[in-house]
Amino acid sequence: MWLWIIATFSAFFIKGLCGFANTLIFSSIMAFNANNINISPVELLLGYPANITLVLKNRKSLKKSVFIPLTILVLLGCIPGALLLKNVNVRFIKLLFGAVVILIAIELLLRELNVIKLKTSKLVLGIIGLLSGVLCGLFGIGAPLAAYVSRVTASEAEFKANISAVFISENTFRIILYSVIGIITLPVLKQALLLIPVMAAGLLLGMLCSKLFKDRVIKILIVILLIISGIVMIIRNI
Repeated sequence: MWLWIIATFSAFFIKGLCGFANTLIFSSIMAFNANNINISPVELLLGYPANITLVLKNRKSLKKSVFIPLTILVLLGCIPGALLLKNVNVRFIKLLFGAVVILIAIELLLRELNVIKLKTSKLVLGIIGLLSGVLCGLFGIGAPLAAYVSRVTASEAEFKANISAVFISENTFRIILYSVIGIITLPVLKQALLLIPVMAAGLLLGMLCSKLFKDRVIKILIVILLIISGIVMIIRNI
């Protein structure tokens, strides 16, 4: 149980601080002691209220032009998911997107450090948004989505509000799906309920700590987490 508590607090502290990467942290810690079939539904149930909290906290920073199109793409991405998962080499797709996430993160970092000053292409952003939304919908991988949202938002509050709004829709879909196919069970619900206070404590502390940093520092932290996410995605699928 202690490992569940450590994983939950750590994951949602990062969630409160940066707005995403809770799944990466939680899964990485719990992988040492549990199967993914037991990890994912618990993290999903804990992440749902966390995303709602971040949206409510930063609701003034919501941008319909950002979260609505991405929400549609994510939900649409769930439709071809079953077919692709059966007929396509998923490992190759994840390897490719792991590399893409790292490249986007490096480009974001160079922009933030004023090393490069390239104009943002709406076409490129549109392609990244499309692929990010589909990948998140197919595999529940939020790193490419975070990379896209980071490009089109100007502050930490905007980033958290819009990416969390997209995650709420994706979480809702997966909660319904997992319930129907029997992945979310009574023991899973009990485990999630026991960890809710830990999640809330980690999320609150992360949100409080984020106020101590400037938006630029948070943005660099997001970039670092994106690079780590991309590397982990590649390593797990080699």
